[in-house]
Amino acid sequence: MSVDFKGAHYPKSVILYAVYFYVRYGVSYRDLEEIMEERGAEVDHATLNRWVVKFGSLMAAQAQSRKKPTAKSWRMDETYIKVKGKWTYYYRAVDNTGKTLDFMLSERRDKAAARRFFKGAIGTNGVPDRVVIDKSGANLAGLQSVNVILKFTGSGNTIKILQVKYLNNIIEQDHRFVKRITGPMLGFKAFHSAEATLAGIETAHMIRKGQIYANGLTAFQQFAELAA
Repeated sequence: MSVDFKGAHYPKSVILYAVYFYVRYGVSYRDLEEIMEERGAEVDHATLNRWVVKFGSLMAAQAQSRKKPTAKSWRMDETYIKVKGKWTYYYRAVDNTGKTLDFMLSERRDKAAARRFFKGAIGTNGVPDRVVIDKSGANLAGLQSVNVILKFTGSGNTIKILQVKYLNNIIEQDHRFVKRITGPMLGFKAFHSAEATLAGIETAHMIRKGQIYANGLTAFQQFAELAA
């Protein structure tokens, strides 16, 4: 299913350029307004914000459905994102080669949030053979809860859980890209806008890591192709 631009007052190409530039390069909305004006499109910063919030998650869903297969050995960790002046928890997972698996913003860091994240990641990527996590008791409890479900409703196979800090260096390094992009944004004013923006950032990051079939296209062309 393609991304619907019906009712937009600007060409699809202008919207996609603005959204991609914002989630890939970490500029402020007022800076992006100036950049768009230089490109011949007068768009106010409030409209740019609406575009990112509306299309960020839609583009991420397309990227998840079209990405290349990932490995069965996962690395999971959470980092912190400021929303409305308060720190929230951003769950992320990559495979053992660094490819993005899934991500989820949560107001809480507990067993329920961890379980919800793992269930979503499995729904998108399939059941892994093993997952490396930190020493968090909440993450361990959430993953153990998923294992109970798998044992009694699936094939009987469960996920091997490892709590080895050095093995998680790859996900901790991967957080840096997201933080570098969100830094100039100076925090988020609403939870839903944070979710959508982070989804767009992750999409640009997946393209950068070669997770989308390129077919000779540039990074922006790959992003735009997701909307086709």
